[in-house]
Amino acid sequence: EVRLVESGGGVVQTGGSLRLSCVGSGFPSDEYTIGWFREDAEGVREALSCLSSPDRRTTYGSSVKGRFTVSLDGAKNTVYLQMNNLRPEDSGVYYCTADFDIRICPQGPLGNYPDEYWGQGTQVTVSS
Repeated sequence: EVRLVESGGGVVQTGGSLRLSCVGSGFPSDEYTIGWFREDAEGVREALSCLSSPDRRTTYGSSVKGRFTVSLDGAKNTVYLQMNNLRPEDSGVYYCTADFDIRICPQGPLGNYPDEYWGQGTQVTVSS
């Protein structure tokens, strides 16, 4: 059974940083993509990043590009999302996802982000 567990959320002031972690287990393959999504207070879900396991290539959404960085520690089965220069509009529930059918991250604003499996989410609140 695939399981994803996020942690690292919290409250931070505008301009601050947080690092989210996502520990994966039960993966049926070494080839997969990992995504991060954010759901705001209105329930709008936004794809933030994608990382492909074979080559570590990454893709970012336009709202976080240049501020967020995703990385993978294969030995720990953990994906990190380093978030810098946080803004109030970054507030929301952050979800880690994994997909074993989508093995290549989208290279533009269109395309499919990994969404086969989801974690339970972690809350991030950025105060102004």
